[in-house]
Amino acid sequence: MDVIETKNLKVSYDKKNFALKGIDINVKKGEIFGFLGPNGAGKTTTIRVLTTLIKPTEGDVQVLGYDVKKDALSIRQRIGVVLQQPSYEWSLSVEKNLYVYGVLWNIPKNDLNKRIEQLIKDFDLNDIRKQYASDISIGQRRRLQLARELIHDSELLFVDEPTIGLDPIIKRKILDYFKNLSKNGKTIFFTTHNLEEADYICDRVAIINKGMIHVLDSVENLKRKYEKERTLEILFNDGNDLLMKKLTDRIDSIKIISPKEKGDPYKIVTDDLSTTIEIINDFIKSNSFLLQWFNIKKTELEEVFLDIIGGNKNE
Repeated sequence: MDVIETKNLKVSYDKKNFALKGIDINVKKGEIFGFLGPNGAGKTTTIRVLTTLIKPTEGDVQVLGYDVKKDALSIRQRIGVVLQQPSYEWSLSVEKNLYVYGVLWNIPKNDLNKRIEQLIKDFDLNDIRKQYASDISIGQRRRLQLARELIHDSELLFVDEPTIGLDPIIKRKILDYFKNLSKNGKTIFFTTHNLEEADYICDRVAIINKGMIHVLDSVENLKRKYEKERTLEILFNDGNDLLMKKLTDRIDSIKIISPKEKGDPYKIVTDDLSTTIEIINDFIKSNSFLLQWFNIKKTELEEVFLDIIGGNKNE
């Protein structure tokens, strides 16, 4: 049984226009499911339905085996939700914030104290544990918010832009933390505008735009499917212009991007990788120029995203 399953999910706020126009998604136990889309695409509305904040106008929605229309309380008791809006007590210390939230979830005192200590360690909160939430930085508040929601052992965790305001080191630690939760069986519904993060952490992604799901697949499958062009980076100690001319003479569709600064590589955008490599190999064999840099860039999830929602992949 899927942890989340929607069939023909539709939502209208005014009974005329639909914010969601027939969403079909499924989320498997223990996976990190990325839910991606531009602003206004329908992400927030979908999360509101899945977390029982609003009811669907049409369609069937099951979360952890429960119907969102009939069993909202059962669902709320089993999920965790980390939204972008602040959700902590400003007048309490970091430590007390965690304690109070644990009490609200009826966690036994001995277990609660152990969980608090572990989360303070996991989210690097020890140095600020006695400080009030109102006195710590935005990034520290975000870490507190994440830790607070993990105080109870939810089966399904919804996280919306979880790394906003975090420095790169803490950001990677948080993402790795989510990966470990997933390995231990927790299911994570992950929304973000940071496609590099989604590429790193998600098992599968759905891309939504204008209230409709355009694709739903694994990250690797999507990158293979939308791998129409590849970008090569190359630089010789001399003769670069000669190579670029040979490439443009042989391949009509090729695009050459000259370096902005001296010493940077040329970028070659091609939909005929094999012929491009063949020309470069012949060039190396017939000339004595020294190859200083060569790299074939992989297709990134960002390129897939832009392609699907109508963006321009080319630089």
